[in-house]
Amino acid sequence: MRARSLQDLGPLRGHLVEQQRLAAEREAARREARRRAEAERNLFANAAGPVVPLRQPPRVRLAPELPAPIPVQQQLDDQRVLQESLSDEFDATTLLDVDDAMSFRRPGVGMDVTRRLRKGEWSLQRELDLHGMRREDAREALSAFIRDAHRQGLRCLRVVHGKGLGSPGRVPVLKSKVQAWLIQKQEVLAFVQARADEGGAGALVVLLKPLA
Repeated sequence: MRARSLQDLGPLRGHLVEQQRLAAEREAARREARRRAEAERNLFANAAGPVVPLRQPPRVRLAPELPAPIPVQQQLDDQRVLQESLSDEFDATTLLDVDDAMSFRRPGVGMDVTRRLRKGEWSLQRELDLHGMRREDAREALSAFIRDAHRQGLRCLRVVHGKGLGSPGRVPVLKSKVQAWLIQKQEVLAFVQARADEGGAGALVVLLKPLA
């Protein structure tokens, strides 16, 4: 079961709880079966009285079958993916600075950060080109790119979304989507439109938070 938005969190949690309940019921059924088998063996022994076992060749004792483990790690991974999922319905326009570059900075981050970012005071350390990607593929690629870069301690990235010259109506479809997706990534501290020599209106320069 895969969650595609934060609204799916409730059903996913319900699904995980249902899995745990079914596993508990299977374990209870196994225990009841063993109890009944033990009771039947004791009933026969009491009715038959003392017996002498027949000579038999040595046998290998097999370990009893263990109940299927609950995939806790998989459940945790599913929850992490849900938390990192990016919504296409997120409205980023009210969070962007109203300027020619439509830049973004998190609350508490001074305007000097975006100003320094425009001047190139942070060296670009990695780039992601989303040209030609479908929206779903671009969203997943961007999410993985930001997550991996932050884990490696990188600070300054460039994301190329294109100018939309080949799109219907020459509208940059990915540009607004990329801005909204970046704002939803908690690793992102700020971003600005790239300088002309770095892609101009077709790219963003992104500043990530430092590792804690």
